[in-house]
Amino acid sequence: MAKKRAFISFDFDHDNELRGSFVSQAKRSDSPFNITDWSLKEPVNEKWQKKARELIRKADLIIFICGRYTHTAKGVAAELAITREENKPYFLLKGRPDYTCTKPGMARHSDEIYKWKWKHLGRLINGERYPNVSAVQ
Repeated sequence: MAKKRAFISFDFDHDNELRGSFVSQAKRSDSPFNITDWSLKEPVNEKWQKKARELIRKADLIIFICGRYTHTAKGVAAELAITREENKPYFLLKGRPDYTCTKPGMARHSDEIYKWKWKHLGRLINGERYPNVSAVQ
């Protein structure tokens, strides 16, 4: 089975090291996904939105890594809005196990934040959602 191309979205100002951890996991030989680092650290404007949309379109799925301040990250909220407009599958991961993590500003009430566990990632990437196993609420 071909690896899925994942676009990762995260709060650049507060959670950049989480991106690094996630990219490292993608390099595992048993990883069901790969990541091209498409991080955009630019002001959220029309040019940024156009570039983000092009990158999201190229991905098979979008993974939102949630931290303590994700609800304030304008870029993450914009990427979630674009993800929905492009009808791309996505899920939210809890990036900091010892803290309360927040959803992106554009998240639905029904969007669950899943525990970031290697054993769950493959299932999440393949579209499974199982709140009784890994949801954090």
